Amino acid sequence: MTTTRPNGSLYTHIENNIATIEFGHPASNSFPSELLERLIKAFDLLSEDEAVNVIILKSEGDRAFCAGASFDELIAITNLDDGKQFFSGFANVINAMRRCKKPIIGRIQGKAVGGGVGLVSACDYCLATEAASIKLSELTIGIGPFVIEPVVSRKIGVAAFEALSWDASQWKNAYWAKEQGLYARVFETTKELDKEVQLFADKLAGYHPKATQQMKKISWQGTDHWQQLLPQRAAISGGLVLSEFTKKALEKFKK
Repeated sequence: MTTTRPNGSLYTHIENNIATIEFGHPASNSFPSELLERLIKAFDLLSEDEAVNVIILKSEGDRAFCAGASFDELIAITNLDDGKQFFSGFANVINAMRRCKKPIIGRIQGKAVGGGVGLVSACDYCLATEAASIKLSELTIGIGPFVIEPVVSRKIGVAAFEALSWDASQWKNAYWAKEQGLYARVFETTKELDKEVQLFADKLAGYHPKATQQMKKISWQGTDHWQQLLPQRAAISGGLVLSEFTKKALEKFKK
């Protein structure tokens, strides 16, 4: 199934019990709200599909993996309700990935920023290239990575999350991310990455589906409260984005 629209594309393919979700957007594979909604639906459908044992999440092109949420939509926010709804986009995707019954492999070919780091962290197992640096830049514009904090901290620990968050203007390279546990392995080229992603997916798809589903359920134990927590975090960011500080900061980025 392919869905291509002006605000991005989403492609889902199933073969040999492996589902591949590929998303794309001209602005460094960022996510407008509608594309986030389509990603949520894709995870929910594949979670219940008995023909699927494992899911690969990837993005288009050979550059950025994901630049986070849509900048255009961010600067257009004018009230608290719109702000909460905007930041709830990644909250809802993370919850969809968390409750998805099937293990999700992240194929990370390039940089991830903000919500993109949350997306990577919500995968159950990630393989990446040397180009897959990460950054949490939210504090530079007067907000914070509040929505994605639980999933990032769960994956790499609070200390590493703080290192990313406080040093908001600096990139951390793929090997740093691997040392923190975000990536399982890092490869020199995209060709090597794709080969290993496929080999690993084939292996995982051959395991007992009920065993992998139980494994995922146990791995995410203790996160059910995120269904309420992440929207609450979205409200915090939604309020901050209306501040004079953030409006001025966004104007600078816009210019």
